[in-house]
Amino acid sequence: MAAPQAPGGSAAVVFAHDSERHFAELLDFYGVRWEYEPVQFVLQWRADGTPKEAFRPDFYLPDYACFIELTTLNQKLVTRKNAKVRRLRELHPGIEVKLLYQRDYLALLAKYGFARRSTPAA
Repeated sequence: MAAPQAPGGSAAVVFAHDSERHFAELLDFYGVRWEYEPVQFVLQWRADGTPKEAFRPDFYLPDYACFIELTTLNQKLVTRKNAKVRRLRELHPGIEVKLLYQRDYLALLAKYGFARRSTPAA
C-alpha cells in the first residue's frame, strides 16, 4: 500500500476528477484517513503473463480496510466499473470494495452539509 495522504490532505494531491477531490475533502473534514489510488489490481492477463486489464480503486480507507470507487451516471462507464468490481471480488474475495454511484455521492454531500456539487463523479 502507498503511504497515507500527503500532509495537507486533499490539498496536496492531484486528483483525476473534481468529485474525487470533493470526496477527499469530506474525508479530511471528518478525520477519516485515506490513500488515493494506492493499489492496482490485475484482473486479466495476456498469454505472456503481462497485465491485460487492471483496476485501481479511487480510495483506500486504511482504518476500515476498504476500497472506495466513485462512478458516474454514464451507463457505459457504470457497467464497466461494475464488471471490474465483480472480477476483483472473484479474484480477491477478502478485499472489501464499495462502489459509490452518483446518487450515493450526492447524498453524502447533502447529509454532511456540503454544498451540492454539480460535477459528476469520476
